Amino acid sequence: MRKGKNIFTLCILLVVIPMVVILGAFVFREKHYLWISLCVAVLSFVPMLYAFEHRENTSRELMVLSVMVALSVMGRFVFAWVPGFKPVTAITIIAGIYLGKESGFLIGALTAVVSNFYFGQGPWTPFQMLAWGLIGLCAGLLHKSLEKRKVLLCIFGFFAGVFYSLSMDVWTTLWLDGTFNFTRYLASVVSALPITAEYALSNIIFLLLLSKPIAQKLTRIKTKYGLFIPKQKSQTSSVE
Repeated sequence: MRKGKNIFTLCILLVVIPMVVILGAFVFREKHYLWISLCVAVLSFVPMLYAFEHRENTSRELMVLSVMVALSVMGRFVFAWVPGFKPVTAITIIAGIYLGKESGFLIGALTAVVSNFYFGQGPWTPFQMLAWGLIGLCAGLLHKSLEKRKVLLCIFGFFAGVFYSLSMDVWTTLWLDGTFNFTRYLASVVSALPITAEYALSNIIFLLLLSKPIAQKLTRIKTKYGLFIPKQKSQTSSVE
């Protein structure tokens, strides 16, 4: 049962959603990116809804997820004046580690679409949703190693920043004329190197600052209320 759930989750997050984003970039133009963003947001919820069938306390889990999205969005607002210096990736990584891969993807994707109501929706939004979502997903898949070793966490955060920047360079290349040109993509990567380096290093800083306090809070909440645990493994917990 659990193996089938994992296959279903990975199929949605690693196959269906990337296909939707790429299809939107190649086929649809003008304002269709709004529908692509909506589609990605809905699909991001599917693995969580499937997981909810096998867990208890789902209303509390939704509240925790909402708080994490709000925290990530607020972090992007607060540091809006500093290009390339944002805590979104760090918070998404922490969420993936301590709340699971489905939650990590959902928080990363929703942070992009929600915060862009302030920063501006556009054809870049689906790519941001996908990039941050995949970072949260990978953090959840590697949670055992990342949770135990701070050095690995920082390395992961650094390369997550590089991955995010490279993903956005794909959008830059595609949306100029709807085609992918490797030479143009390479030029975009090179021109964005200062911002990429700044963003990658900022992830390390935010992870060092935020991972311990947020992890302590999430661990306490999970233990106290029995959250984000499959129903057959969960234990009854009392509200103090």
